[in-house]
Amino acid sequence: MGGSGQSELIAAISAIVGKGGVQSGDDITTRQVSWVGHVGAAARALVRPSSTLQLSEVMRLCYEARQPVVPLGGNTGLVDGALATGAEIFLSLERMNSIESIDVAGCTMTVQAGVPLQAVQERAAEAGLMFSLDLGGRGSATIGGNISTNAGGNQVIRFGMMREQVLGLEAVLADGTILSSMNRMLKNNAGYDLKQLFIGTEGTLGIVTRAVLRLRPAFRSRCTAFVAADSFANVSTLLRDLESRLGGTLNAFEVMWADFYETILSASDRHATPVEKGHAFYALIEARGGDQDEDASRFEKVLGDALEQGIIADAAIAASHAQREALWAIRDDIDNLMKSLAPMIVFDVSLPISDMPAYVERVRRGLSKRFADAAKCVTFGHVGDGNVHFCISVGSDRHEAQRQAMDIVYRELQPIGGSISAEHGIGLEKRPFLHYSRNSAELALMKTLKSALDARGLLNPGKVIV
Repeated sequence: MGGSGQSELIAAISAIVGKGGVQSGDDITTRQVSWVGHVGAAARALVRPSSTLQLSEVMRLCYEARQPVVPLGGNTGLVDGALATGAEIFLSLERMNSIESIDVAGCTMTVQAGVPLQAVQERAAEAGLMFSLDLGGRGSATIGGNISTNAGGNQVIRFGMMREQVLGLEAVLADGTILSSMNRMLKNNAGYDLKQLFIGTEGTLGIVTRAVLRLRPAFRSRCTAFVAADSFANVSTLLRDLESRLGGTLNAFEVMWADFYETILSASDRHATPVEKGHAFYALIEARGGDQDEDASRFEKVLGDALEQGIIADAAIAASHAQREALWAIRDDIDNLMKSLAPMIVFDVSLPISDMPAYVERVRRGLSKRFADAAKCVTFGHVGDGNVHFCISVGSDRHEAQRQAMDIVYRELQPIGGSISAEHGIGLEKRPFLHYSRNSAELALMKTLKSALDARGLLNPGKVIV
């Protein structure tokens, strides 16, 4: 499209979205489009519709002009899923940030896609309910972004990923068609479940505008502990023991390898030491239930038995809200990891729990062989749901060096049927490695779906698949 054509398109879009609906210049270049910082935000314009109808009309114009678009959420992603080259238009739903309604009896909430996750959590709590998705970027991450990436977080072991929290949704297709499937029922088997086309597909098949979220009754108890174990076999035994003996109340099981724990404690003096260093593994455990006294007694009994049996070597149980927050602060202190390992590459993989110790060791050997003493690797994750995170530094931020590190991490997943992405998505960063987790038939079907719903390749071009 030529310069005059571009100007005409932007002018037509401005007439649709109204004053403040289109931004340019510094309003774009100063935007952060990734959790790890500014990565060169560039686009012809940033468009901010305030309704599904406005977005539909904008997409109709873009479709006619063959103008590619990149949807923006809360910009907390980690895989370059919102990166643009300068030829695209950014579409932000930040003005579509209303909580439309809440059904206490039916345990649902209807929201617009630009609502931050934390706002949903707080509104649910006011009604005596809870929204079970939770992650560190809750204050910035939006529901639309959570849906488009099928976000995970630290309660997946009990409630599943974002896909399990969405009952219905509304999306705008590449040609401006509004697909409204705002189901509010837990059970609906009337044909294809079309909402699944837009959950976890990173805005490449349609742009989510509204959603019906599933809520649950609020918990009345919370028990938190930080424990140490001397082998991964003991970690695995502890997980199974907690799942069977806590009566379904296990809410989080976050595991840290020794390198994570020691790095965090060394990097900041704001953390107390809940259990002594020198063990191979550490786990942050949380259970949520309906009676604080009964649940706490059972929680302490299970951990006490684990200590007596030698399954865990040490344990610290939080006795107050402040102590609980201090334990979680250790697990969530990614900022100090970034400082300690800069330039750091963040990995998010999924694999069978039984394969984890051998896989982690193979990755470490591969990094040491390729990068020698320059390689640093810190390991942790939501291990209870099969998710492992690596924070890796290879002593260089050059693309080729980081690409080699990625290949080491991802290649080792293929023989064990692991996934190169547990919860962060594919974006641009992981696209070259997707074949390690998806076979040729799966990739072909993905391309068929993309062609069917976005034949002109206008929606988040280049992401996930080509």
